[in-house]
Amino acid sequence: MGKIIVIEGTDGSGKTTQIERLYNRLKDENEDIIKIKYPHYESPSSALVKMYLNGEFGDKPEDVNPYTASAFFAVDRIAYYKKEWGKFYNKGSIVLADRYTTSNMIHQAAKIEDKDEKEKFLNWLWDLEFVKMGLPVPDIVIFLNMPPKYSIKLVNERGEDISAHHPKDIHEKDENYLKHSYENSLYIANKYNWIDISCVRDEKIKSIDEIHEEIYSRVKRSL
Repeated sequence: MGKIIVIEGTDGSGKTTQIERLYNRLKDENEDIIKIKYPHYESPSSALVKMYLNGEFGDKPEDVNPYTASAFFAVDRIAYYKKEWGKFYNKGSIVLADRYTTSNMIHQAAKIEDKDEKEKFLNWLWDLEFVKMGLPVPDIVIFLNMPPKYSIKLVNERGEDISAHHPKDIHEKDENYLKHSYENSLYIANKYNWIDISCVRDEKIKSIDEIHEEIYSRVKRSL
């Protein structure tokens, strides 16, 4: 089997940029590596995800309960795994993922305030995707720790996600939800022992290169 490296963080934390940097560097070092991105917008399997994020089931994230929303994302995830990247993982490749099941842990568990209910949901999610569906558990999860006052500014400046060609979704539009997701992400990162990469120093966002070097160093140490 290969290895799965996930880069996670709330919206606006720079996941896609850092994925690209890390992929190119490891590729230049002749690592057998592929990169994937969720949701897999190019596939029909993401239809319900797109409907949810576009606000067709309600214009607020809370309009769809975390179990239902997670099922949408899980179906897209297993379809992409079965049809495309699973064969590379099974032959020993490194799979570099921009979001994974870990995103549901951050964004959907953020809808649940009660700690016992949150734990119940997280156990359900783990069982659904990693046990019943059989998706591989990630080996390394890098958490880009970007506080909301910085990430919200970046989301607003970005305007549109160029890579996915869609306007801001219902998560990105809701600043309170982004703040709840960040608070929840700190809990999740600690619970699952993710590698925490602080993106801010002395009230300033670190440079892309500086964040990349920290990610690269931690990944190489763990491979």
